[in-house]
Amino acid sequence: MQRLAQTNKQFAKDTSYNGGAIGPKRDDDVVIIGMARTAMTRAKKGPQKDTGLESMLRPCLEAVARQANIDKALVEDIVIGNVLMPGSAATNARMAMFMAGYPETTCVKSINRLCSSGLQSVATVANAIRAGQISVGIGGGFESMSNAQMADQVNPNLLAEEVFECEAANNCLMPMGITSENVAAEFGVDRATQDALAVSSHKKAAAAMKAGLLQGEITPYQTTVKDKDGNETRVTVDKDDGVRPQTTAEGLGKLKAAFQKGGTTTAGNSSQVTDGASCILLARRDVANSLGCRIIGRIVGFSVAGVPPKVMGIGPAFAIPAALERSGLQMSDIDIFEINEAFASQASYCVKKLGVPAEKLNPKGGAIALGHPLGMTGSRMICTLMSELERTQKRFGIVSMCIGTGMGAAGVFERE
Repeated sequence: MQRLAQTNKQFAKDTSYNGGAIGPKRDDDVVIIGMARTAMTRAKKGPQKDTGLESMLRPCLEAVARQANIDKALVEDIVIGNVLMPGSAATNARMAMFMAGYPETTCVKSINRLCSSGLQSVATVANAIRAGQISVGIGGGFESMSNAQMADQVNPNLLAEEVFECEAANNCLMPMGITSENVAAEFGVDRATQDALAVSSHKKAAAAMKAGLLQGEITPYQTTVKDKDGNETRVTVDKDDGVRPQTTAEGLGKLKAAFQKGGTTTAGNSSQVTDGASCILLARRDVANSLGCRIIGRIVGFSVAGVPPKVMGIGPAFAIPAALERSGLQMSDIDIFEINEAFASQASYCVKKLGVPAEKLNPKGGAIALGHPLGMTGSRMICTLMSELERTQKRFGIVSMCIGTGMGAAGVFERE
């Protein structure tokens, strides 16, 4: 891989996307012209527990077209990430598109790269724009963890015997909580470190919520909630409901290990199980300019990296350097790091390994406080990153997460 990377450097890349250098604005830049997300609410308990995926995605699709003030017929393709539903909920995505007022000429597909699906969908649209397949497209993700079970994704009784004879293949079946324990044990991430990151996540999220920063990202919509007797109530979904401002290290220290006797991964230092949807509207710069759209920023790099499945959480420590190299940037150039807190063990390891300054990490809190709707997370993090870059008038940011079965993904973005 290193030889291939060195060989690639010998060829000039006439692009600002994975081009190996940050250059001036170009007509073929892939730019963001709209972004939206729902609130992230607790699975099986929150206001979206009875909401279909198509109804979650609809307000986001409506919002991005409204932000950009474009004719929906100009959107040529929509790519939506989903992890838990059969077929990655491709039919639900198409339904949502029609419900949001897009014409039949707009196309849709769904993808599944597990926890990076929302980011991968944006990168997939960016690749299509860069390749000249389309000029305007939407990438996003949605997940109803209320109505699906992670444990149902693979039936071991249907697997070939060879899977169990190949250690790496067999490790792909390892529960995510056990991979967290593996990271903690192998890399020396103790319980106190994990709980400290969790406390910090909640405190930052609480401060952001109090200042109205999180609400500024959210597209409110109405849905129906059923009680245990089947009675229906109309509610407005407009607030992330997982943030616990009173979280303390002392309180977290009382929680028992959730996955392994004597372990250090608990419900308090793991990401929350939540529901939600988000999407990002992308276009070629010259097309965006011709339409009079306000440009929010551009994507300048994307990379995925493979790691051992049994310590899948270390993925960002490898994907981020790769994405930076493809962007022509250094760690010191990045103003904000949005690194998904799947588990405090893996997030703590990646932050230490990369040398991410505390003040640049997840300034509005991360998944431990806000939640991790698997297919939504990547595109939601772009909303969070770009709004914070705008608010603070900073320039560069990264979105990154680990991926089950042993991978990491990272995207590099520049504010306009």
